[in-house]
Amino acid sequence: MTEDEKLEIIRHSAAHVLAEAVQSIFPDAKFGIGPAIKNGFYYDFDLPRSLTPDDLPLIETKMNEIIASNVPFVRQEVTKTEARQLFAAQPYKLELIDEIPDEKVSLYRQGSFVDLCRGPHVSSTGEIKVFKLVSIAGAYWRGDEHQPMLQRIYGVAFDTEEALAEHLKKLEEAARRDHRKLGAELELFSIHEEAGPGLVHWHPKGAVIRRVIEDFWKDEHIKRGYSLVYTPHIAKLDLWKTSGHWEFYRDYLYSPMEVEGQEYIIKPMNCLGHILIYKTRQHSYRELPLRYAELGTVYRYERSGVLLGLSRVRGFTQDDAHIFCRFDQLEDEVVGVLDLARFMIDTFGFTNYKVLLSTRPEKYAGTIQAWDGATETLSQALGRLKIAYDIDPGEGVFYGPKIDIKFEDAQGRGWQGPTIQVDFNLPQRFNVTYIGEDGKEHLVAMVHRTVLGSMERFLASLIEHYGGAFPVWLTPLQVMIIPVADRHLDYAYKLEAELSGGGIRTKVDARSERVNLKIRQAQLDKVPFMLVVGDKEVADSTVSVRLRTGEQIASQSFDSFKESVRVAIANKVKDLRL
Repeated sequence: MTEDEKLEIIRHSAAHVLAEAVQSIFPDAKFGIGPAIKNGFYYDFDLPRSLTPDDLPLIETKMNEIIASNVPFVRQEVTKTEARQLFAAQPYKLELIDEIPDEKVSLYRQGSFVDLCRGPHVSSTGEIKVFKLVSIAGAYWRGDEHQPMLQRIYGVAFDTEEALAEHLKKLEEAARRDHRKLGAELELFSIHEEAGPGLVHWHPKGAVIRRVIEDFWKDEHIKRGYSLVYTPHIAKLDLWKTSGHWEFYRDYLYSPMEVEGQEYIIKPMNCLGHILIYKTRQHSYRELPLRYAELGTVYRYERSGVLLGLSRVRGFTQDDAHIFCRFDQLEDEVVGVLDLARFMIDTFGFTNYKVLLSTRPEKYAGTIQAWDGATETLSQALGRLKIAYDIDPGEGVFYGPKIDIKFEDAQGRGWQGPTIQVDFNLPQRFNVTYIGEDGKEHLVAMVHRTVLGSMERFLASLIEHYGGAFPVWLTPLQVMIIPVADRHLDYAYKLEAELSGGGIRTKVDARSERVNLKIRQAQLDKVPFMLVVGDKEVADSTVSVRLRTGEQIASQSFDSFKESVRVAIANKVKDLRL
């Protein structure tokens, strides 16, 4: 047994101890499930009152008492009838028992506490050495919003105190970098219940970052032979029935609206609009590939229980593109997308990501021969660029294999970033063709791809990656000018005009506050550069430069500073060096 497998058993056992501890405090507790997860465990409860963080130390104390008693975990097999009698007051357990196909079920006991479980567990509670309860969250039973909302207690467990301390340090850092917290502190975005959950409102500062990214995205796509397009936000329902989206993704689509006797829905993706543009006329094999790109806003119904800041929303802007090409061009096109995705990732400074090649699922469109050929093409494209990847078996979408690049955030969670998907379905359903060299019609090879993912999820990853201290080219305000006294305001405004005229985002802090307070506020706002100007700077046409890190740079000429910042922005440097 590996160390990871041993830890998983310890964590699963800790979940049972947690359940016993909660029952000792809330005798009428109803129990859901309590599995081991990465780094720890959780257990879901239906309780007579809402838990608060103040409850966690009390529950921990009870857990420590159970662990200190060193009672054995004992496995027992009983009939389903006996199990139903044993768990007669536990509706969630009864539901699980009914779904077990065998006539016998396994239980685990520790002392007087018993739970429905396949196991395995450690020999006794005393083997659970190092743990901590870390948070409380809501969770629908079985992940279904139509089921009761339970209270989930999360814990972590390790084999040494050092490992626990290191993990708790990571959690503390992750909390410090949480994009929801920083988004509010830096006034980047907000989400309002009165407008609807999962719908993002971009504030002026957040809108600046988004605009800079979008402009960069557009410029790079135009350089690489993409044509920018725009498509409507709604379309007739029949279009989505033809595509198969209504059949395959209905749970994620919003209900139709009636317009002049016709049913419309807001679009969940941009691909059909691009197909309609392509089909406005016949295309020759000589014209291919055609690459259509759009920053298109789409809407998908996500259950409220899974919404998470910018990372999981209901309305988002996809950095979308679709490539229409011949099958003999497919590998080169995939290589081009991978090269662009890698360039984007490197430019934004991401280093923690994983590449996955997802293969044919059980339900799929197209032939096995086509799937095998397309999967091999994706593999060869990755090989040409010497990109290491893992196979994700059976995780391709129903219409074709795909390459996914997943970013890891500050909490170690993976989020979807760039994706490249070959589609056998839509070209057939919409008869998307070209005239070949033989004068006959042939179905195109169609590629869906994003190189950032959605703007919302990408911004969430970006905020957490930099902890809100963005590179100078991305930060909303690049230079804050701080006059020492009112007599220095004219000089400060002159510098602001010159910097702003050169495309450098600049502001003068003209408040009647102490200089140190202004500097502190600029640091909290994570402004990269602060120019403190007083009598000496006015007399010498210089600036005294401070960095948001607290470092002071020797006084220098204003022209020298302006040129250094201009170069840093143009080169998209990831630190504050000048």
